[in-house]
Amino acid sequence: MTSKLLSLNPEKQERILNAALKEFAQKGYENASTNEIVKSAGISKGLLFHYFKNKKELYLFLYNHFAEVLSEEFFQELDFTERDIFERLKNLMILKSRLMARHPEIFDFMMSVSMESSADVKENLNNTTTELMHHSYSKLFDNIDLEKFREGTDIQRTINIILWTLQGFSSQELEKAKRLNKGLDDFDEAFQEAEVYINMMKKAFYKSEITK
Repeated sequence: MTSKLLSLNPEKQERILNAALKEFAQKGYENASTNEIVKSAGISKGLLFHYFKNKKELYLFLYNHFAEVLSEEFFQELDFTERDIFERLKNLMILKSRLMARHPEIFDFMMSVSMESSADVKENLNNTTTELMHHSYSKLFDNIDLEKFREGTDIQRTINIILWTLQGFSSQELEKAKRLNKGLDDFDEAFQEAEVYINMMKKAFYKSEITK
């Protein structure tokens, strides 16, 4: 969070962030109006641009800020004592569902970000998303039980296959959501389908006695 915004009292900070979150989630970057944001937040436009130089800076700040909020909450709650990577991935999906239910307005915004096509912000979003994914996946695969994999398994390449499968599946579901205009309540089917892929990979990479 910018030092200028930090100087505000928490109640006003929350009003500004929530107003911007809702406006960008509903209208996307191009169509979002800073006039509507300040009106909803109950502040002057001059005050908003005292904290952020322009709409782009506000938008990118929101993405970084709320991605950090979700990531911190997510990794605090994920059970890292579970060392089976596939069970950890299943727990990840359950926890993601809980976070979606707990913070629907943030996930609505994150969904809109994933579908954003504006050239003004696309490159920044892609760079930040790539950095966040690398950081998150390095944590996700930390201290997994390697003894469960089949003898002779190339662990790094196997982890890459798992990552690429999950990333590809996620991209496919986001494209489907964009095409069908799906909301957060429509992802139960996607989670069930992801579990099918996880179970298939478990059977492919783990010793046979573990998957029985």
